[in-house]
Amino acid sequence: MMRRRAFLKAGMLGAAVLGAGPLHRLNAFSLPMPSPSASATLSVIKGSDIAATVRAAIEAVGGMSAYVKPGNVVLLKPNVSFANPPEWGSTTHPEVIREVVRLCKEAGAKRIVTVDFPMRRAAQCFERSGISALAAEVPEMTFQELGQEQHFENIATPDCVEFKEIAVAKLLRKADVFINLPTAKAHNGTTVSFGMKNLMGLIHDRGAFHGRYNLSSAVADLATVLRPQLTVMDAWYALLDNGPQGPGSVEQLNTIVAGVDPVAVDAITLGLTPWSGRTLTPEGVRHIALAAERGAGTLHPDEAGIARATLG
Repeated sequence: MMRRRAFLKAGMLGAAVLGAGPLHRLNAFSLPMPSPSASATLSVIKGSDIAATVRAAIEAVGGMSAYVKPGNVVLLKPNVSFANPPEWGSTTHPEVIREVVRLCKEAGAKRIVTVDFPMRRAAQCFERSGISALAAEVPEMTFQELGQEQHFENIATPDCVEFKEIAVAKLLRKADVFINLPTAKAHNGTTVSFGMKNLMGLIHDRGAFHGRYNLSSAVADLATVLRPQLTVMDAWYALLDNGPQGPGSVEQLNTIVAGVDPVAVDAITLGLTPWSGRTLTPEGVRHIALAAERGAGTLHPDEAGIARATLG
């Protein structure tokens, strides 16, 4: 009960969301900001085995039990929106998802639901990204495709710049914990597509982001609305250019970044490698800088709070 009350007190949308549904289902619409037992709130771990690296990255920020409690319903949002194999770097590697599911189960999760909303060729996206095979192999995980209008609900967002309401996945309200599982890649519209850009797979009208709104500003707005308790960045294969779909130049970084601050995770990922041939700063990527300005997170996290390691 104390955890729930603390979460509601820290809610960032206040009265805007209170009218959208019962109080006990607001988790994904604000940021409860867990207090990990570890001193680090951000980790950058490089390794040779994906599962071991994912586990180490999450352990470094307190372990999954700092986020998932026994009986929780967990919502996972990878990027499986393109009909490409994970080695192309445009979709979240299924082994990253598998290990996160395993960790959630170990922490006592009652249900683990993985979702995404491909804009076209959904069946091919799920097959070639590996999520279909993963769902068949891992009975602890339920996979649901978003896309139909009934999958979404409108919420008021009066403090946003580009939109004053938005239709988001209903499943967010049913989850106790929301974990974002983006992949690290270049993007032809926003320079890069990391954690905050990955949130677009949870909204109904993405066309408005690319047409009616300023895309970078809208992504920054969305980052103030949909707030994961944990972001686990798949930077195992990084798509360096010709994103978000590829094919393009891919660098095998063998790296996982994990953290509670979505802006900080994106900012740190930006520094892992050049993108589209350029070394970028967080201030130089508009949606990351705007998200920090609008209170979604920290642009320059304190190095003392970052756990960095290379696994043997």
